[in-house]
Amino acid sequence: MAGGSLLMLLDDISTILDDVATMTKLATKKTAGVLGDDLALNAQQVTGVRADRELSVVWAVAKGSFVNKLILVPAALIISAVAAWLITPLLMIGGLFLCFEGAEKIVHKFAPQLLPHDLDDEDAHVERLAANADESVDLVALEKEKIKGAIRTDFILSAEIVVISLGVMTASTLQTKALALSAIAILMTVGVYGLVALIVKIDDVGLSLTQKPGAGSQKLGRGLLAFAPKLMKFLSIAGTLAMFLVGGGILVHGIDILHHQAEDLAALSGVFGGLTETAYNGIVGLLAGLIILALYVLFKKMTDKNAH
Repeated sequence: MAGGSLLMLLDDISTILDDVATMTKLATKKTAGVLGDDLALNAQQVTGVRADRELSVVWAVAKGSFVNKLILVPAALIISAVAAWLITPLLMIGGLFLCFEGAEKIVHKFAPQLLPHDLDDEDAHVERLAANADESVDLVALEKEKIKGAIRTDFILSAEIVVISLGVMTASTLQTKALALSAIAILMTVGVYGLVALIVKIDDVGLSLTQKPGAGSQKLGRGLLAFAPKLMKFLSIAGTLAMFLVGGGILVHGIDILHHQAEDLAALSGVFGGLTETAYNGIVGLLAGLIILALYVLFKKMTDKNAH
C-alpha cells in the first residue's frame, strides 16, 4: 500500500511538472516581444554608466526586478482565483499596450516631429557620457536615479509578461499557474539580466582584446567592438517587430471576427498558413498600435491646449 501510494504521488508530481513545463514553454513564446524589448531597453539604460559600475547597476536592477515579480505574481494569482473574468480584458489591454509601444518606436524613429521625446537615444547616450566625465556631477545620485528608472520600466514590462503568461494558463489549476508563473518570473529575470550583463560587457572585452599582443586577439577585439552596437540595434528592431506579432496575436485571438479571418487566410495559404497567420497578426498589431498612438497624440495635444 505504501509503495503504491508513493508511486501515485510520484505520478501526480510528474503530471504537475509536465503541465508546468508545457505552460512555461507556451507563455515564453507569447512573451517574446516583451523580452526582446526588455533586453534592448535595459541594455540601453545601463549604457553610459562607468565601466567599473556596469555590473553593479545591472545587479541592482535585477534585484528590483525580482521584487517587482514578487508583487506581480501573487497579485495575478489572486485575480485569477477571485475575478478570472478580468484576465481577458487585462490580456487585451496588454496586447494593445505592446502594439502602442511598437508604433511609438517606429513613429519616433521615422517621424520624430510627431512624437517628440526629451532626447533621442544617441543624444541621451552622449549626455550620460558627458556627466560621467564631469567631476561636478554626483555620479552616485545619477546612478541611483538610473536604477530607479530602470526598475520602474521593468515593472511595466514584468506586468505585461505576467498578464500574457496568465492568459495562456486560463484552463490550468491554481497550483499549475503558481508554479509556472514562478518559473517564468525566475527564468526570465535571470535570463534577461544575465544577457544584459553580457551585452554591456562586450565592448569592454573587445577593448581588452585589442590591447593583447597577439594579432588574432586584436582582430577579435576589433570585431567585438564593431559587433556590440549592431547587436543593440538588432535587439531593438527584433523587439519592436515581436511587439506587433505578439500584441497583434493577442488581439486576433481575442476578437472573433479577426480570429476567423486569420483562420480563413491560413487555410487559403495552404503550406504557408502559419506564415500567413503570423503576418496577419503583425499587420493587425501595427494598425492597432498606430490607431492607439494617434488617439494618444490627439489627447495629449488637447490637454496641452487646455492647459495653456
